[in-house]
Amino acid sequence: MPLITQLTHQDEFVGFYLLKELEVKQTNGTPPKDYFDLTLCDSSGQLSAKFWDVSITDKETFFPMDLVRVQGIAHLYRERLQIKVIKMRKANPDDGVSVTDFIRSAPVTPIDLVHTIKQAHESIVDEEIKAIVSYCITKVEDKLLHSPAAKMHHHAYFAGLAYHMVRMLEIGEFLCKQRPFLNADFMKAGIILHDIAKPEEMISQLGIVSEYSVQGKLIGHISMAANWITEAAIRLNIDLGSNKVLGLQHLVLSHHNLGEWGSPVQPQTPEAVALHHIDAMDAKLQMVEDALDTTPETDEWTTYIRGLENKAIYRLKI
Repeated sequence: MPLITQLTHQDEFVGFYLLKELEVKQTNGTPPKDYFDLTLCDSSGQLSAKFWDVSITDKETFFPMDLVRVQGIAHLYRERLQIKVIKMRKANPDDGVSVTDFIRSAPVTPIDLVHTIKQAHESIVDEEIKAIVSYCITKVEDKLLHSPAAKMHHHAYFAGLAYHMVRMLEIGEFLCKQRPFLNADFMKAGIILHDIAKPEEMISQLGIVSEYSVQGKLIGHISMAANWITEAAIRLNIDLGSNKVLGLQHLVLSHHNLGEWGSPVQPQTPEAVALHHIDAMDAKLQMVEDALDTTPETDEWTTYIRGLENKAIYRLKI
């Protein structure tokens, strides 16, 4: 059974894949006909697919997150590989396949990732900062084991959020040693808290985001996390005007840097400046790594990466 990344132009294949996304659309012909605009994925990556001339039965049979057996042809469309589905059926128990075999996940086990995050939390010296972080972690602790960090741009897979946090903690630890003027407690807290509300912002299953929650759409993870810090301070009887509370709120509110990216303020503390760049660097490098991992090694260029100004990455071989 070919993996997504093994498919090339004009390959005819049969295999099992996870139906990550499904949307019923209509052709431009007269009369218009319904078709499925699909995203098929496995543990190696994902590809856009089209299933033409779908029937009423098909529309009542196939749904996102179904595991399906596909007979198809891979072909290039506008310089991108795409799948034309010839036949498709839902997997059944006799096929001997499990949906967990077809999802991408962080390269480190979720339990180990959460353990590392908790160790970082426990190492925070300031008891009030530590207590606020603990309060916020408790809100999403179970979801950290599986939540992605995003719907599509970076770490968009099973346990991606925890993996993103751990990689940022590693960078933050290095920077605090290199730049002693950075407050290590604020850095650890900011890294853990900056995306802590993502599990409540997005509705996900097996690391795949189906849609944004009502809170996610109306408030967003940045404001939600800032609210949680306020809520924690009230519950813990910590002065809302203290530099600790203000500093943590500023870290969360400014980490996207610009208003058009979701931040109401720009970084204006040393730790906030560091946090923004740590977050951006880890996210962008992960986009590159993911693109390379999901592109056949025979291809010199990756697909276009939206989070990198829609640029492709060249696989420079030396």
